[in-house]
Amino acid sequence: MAGENQTHVTEFTLLGFSHSQPFLFVLFLAIYLATLLGNSAILALVSLDPHLHSPMYFFLSHLSCLDICYSSVTVPKILANALRPQATISYHGCLAQIFFLMGCAGTECALLAVMAYDRYAAICHPLRYTHAMSRGVCVAAVTSCWLWGMLDSAVHTLLASRLSFCGAAQLQHIFCDVPPLLRAACSNTHPSQVALHAASVFVGLSPFLFVIVSYLRILATVLRIPVATGRHKAFSTCSAHLLVVALYFVTANLNYNRPSSGYSPAADTLVSALYCIITPMLNPLIYSLRNQEVRGALRKAV
Repeated sequence: MAGENQTHVTEFTLLGFSHSQPFLFVLFLAIYLATLLGNSAILALVSLDPHLHSPMYFFLSHLSCLDICYSSVTVPKILANALRPQATISYHGCLAQIFFLMGCAGTECALLAVMAYDRYAAICHPLRYTHAMSRGVCVAAVTSCWLWGMLDSAVHTLLASRLSFCGAAQLQHIFCDVPPLLRAACSNTHPSQVALHAASVFVGLSPFLFVIVSYLRILATVLRIPVATGRHKAFSTCSAHLLVVALYFVTANLNYNRPSSGYSPAADTLVSALYCIITPMLNPLIYSLRNQEVRGALRKAV
């Protein structure tokens, strides 16, 4: 019976939108345009300014590309649904959204860890930095991040495709994600729950702990720098990355590890929006405001 129900699911109704909401359309459109503009500016600056042709900005350009992908997975469909009397998404469109959303999530976790290692190598081992972060190493690291994210995503999407839904297929959300899909399923969700918790540890928590350890080592090294200007420069390049890490990992953890007791659809939607819509918009602002080299490149370009 579960398999039969599964074959009859052609679309999901997204209950995050109760009716057409032009205000939300304008709000999400402004956020999306700001995300595209800010991250495209980072990509252009890193590509055009020779002073930004270094491993740190190579990774930053991939983070900007990832943020554009992040927003493009969800926001265009949200914009379309915001103007419709009933928000829907096709079954296959939902699975595709989950695949790319989870792929971006896993890739960003790994990429933030690689960026932390880059700062550790640059500050703690400056004499070996050029060899440790050569062009080949950087390309291999970024490629591994993307492959790691897509592999993790493929597992979640495969398990999600085996779920069955009884009656009206409705999701208490504004886009497709694994947690609301599991809550709507009427079949056994245990394999997906196990995969989600395992990913929280290996894909989410492990990179986060790696970042923390890297920055503790960086902090110990920076505090030994005798010149105040040297300490200030090191802190300014690291503080932006730390702010991005804190913002991303906190919202991601809340999104995928919220307790089932006291569940609120409105709170869940807000956390998800912060995690994969607001954060990609803020990342280029954080890096441009906190990074002197990016600000200098921006001034020259303007």
